[in-house]
Amino acid sequence: MSGFLAGLCVAVLPLLAAGFWLGRRTARPESLGGLGTPVEHATFQTLHTASLAAPPLRAGLTGETARRSARRLRTLLGTDALCLTDQKQVLAWEGVGDHHRAEIMERLAGPLETGRGEAFRLKCDAPDCPLRWAVVAPLTVDDRVHGALVACAPRESAVLVRAAGEVARWVSVQLELADLDQSRTRLIEAEIKALRAQISPHFIFNSLAVIASFVRTDPERARELLLEFADFTRYSFRRHGDFTTLADELHAIDHYLALVRARFGERLSVTLQIAPEVLPVALPFLCLQPLVENAVKHGLEGKAVNAAGKSRISITAQDAGAEALVVIEDDGAGMDPDLLRRILAGEVSPSGGIGLSNVDDRLRQVYGDDYGLVIETAVGAGMKITARLPKYQPGVHSASRRSEQ
Repeated sequence: MSGFLAGLCVAVLPLLAAGFWLGRRTARPESLGGLGTPVEHATFQTLHTASLAAPPLRAGLTGETARRSARRLRTLLGTDALCLTDQKQVLAWEGVGDHHRAEIMERLAGPLETGRGEAFRLKCDAPDCPLRWAVVAPLTVDDRVHGALVACAPRESAVLVRAAGEVARWVSVQLELADLDQSRTRLIEAEIKALRAQISPHFIFNSLAVIASFVRTDPERARELLLEFADFTRYSFRRHGDFTTLADELHAIDHYLALVRARFGERLSVTLQIAPEVLPVALPFLCLQPLVENAVKHGLEGKAVNAAGKSRISITAQDAGAEALVVIEDDGAGMDPDLLRRILAGEVSPSGGIGLSNVDDRLRQVYGDDYGLVIETAVGAGMKITARLPKYQPGVHSASRRSEQ
């Protein structure tokens, strides 16, 4: 869908540039400022104006976003006045004649109900008001009318009718992108909640039981483990930010492993190799911890320990140019590759499977399909999970980085 919307934006803007704006610019020639032909100059000016109007609209249709974009939209159309409305009221009026607000809202009942644009004559007794005609173009998202763009002019114009319709379609695309952004945010929040809910009550019970076992025999050890447990749960249930840093995620994993080691003792051997230069890399929150928990389950709880009496887990994070390469490997029970494919496809969800599919889905949503998990496994052969994380991705910043900007 995003490709279709991008294509629609590309199609609409050149139409505006080649049509209405070009007509106005060639009718009133002015200095081209070294930008080339009148057509090139008109195209640049239209694209630039549209780019300034787009960011507010990407936040949805509100009074504030309407006010911030109305002036740019009026410039695109070159009208004496322009207003943006929702279903109930005028959100922003740009230009002269704002005493027509009530009249326009009365005339919007039909277009807002049918989703069809129309033009009508304005009633005005004010001698100094130039507005005599209004063109209404509904703003629709997924076939639902959210409001209208109304352009007002001194006289009726077929060019204005068509231009207002094109601009309204472009605004609708921005609102649809805003709706998709909000849906994506809600989906990410729901997936994080699912991961939080998946923090095993069994793990919590075992951790508290281990802490309790040290209370009398080694109070200082019990205190240290309690702090590890508090830090781990505080990080897992934090409420700010969709993204974190690799350093913070590894720090939370260290708390988790401290609790696991307290339970299993020498049976668990963990090796970490982390390149310092990848520690600031931003990644989706709670993205790696579920993978380490999966390794623990398959390494310790899924099979008997190996001949040496230990189960081994290795965690590496390497610098790979424009990416950070994170690999989590265990020598545990492994998994049937066909079952793994079904888990990642959402067809089955055994214990531990939700974490794998959740992380895989989130990586693909944030970075694209080329960045899903790469998992190598077989029954009895352990499991190796590789995650590639771009160092720089638009919109991906940890909460700490956003607060510093």
